[in-house]
Amino acid sequence: MDFLKVSSKSSPASVAGAIAGMVKDGVPVNMQCVGAGAVNQAVKAIAIARGFLIPTGVDISCAPTFSDIEISGERRTAIRFAIYVHRLTPQSQGVPSSVDNAGSVA
Repeated sequence: MDFLKVSSKSSPASVAGAIAGMVKDGVPVNMQCVGAGAVNQAVKAIAIARGFLIPTGVDISCAPTFSDIEISGERRTAIRFAIYVHRLTPQSQGVPSSVDNAGSVA
């Protein structure tokens, strides 16, 4: 399985563009990060990618998991994010205006 490898120096906007492009192409998206800084950049990228995709009728979510990996002969713990794609359907006119996008009543 291939992963987008995200580091603490990765540009969240660039990673977001890669995520959005893969989603639009129908390619499964999985990300791998080692370290708090890398996880931070990955989460920012997922949030930015959602902003790119929602206007096109697609939303994404993620599921994080731990994975033991080997880097230069050393055992490390990585966090992997599986990206899930959700097709959005237009809402009917009967939705009350007091309901926000998250489904909470204001």
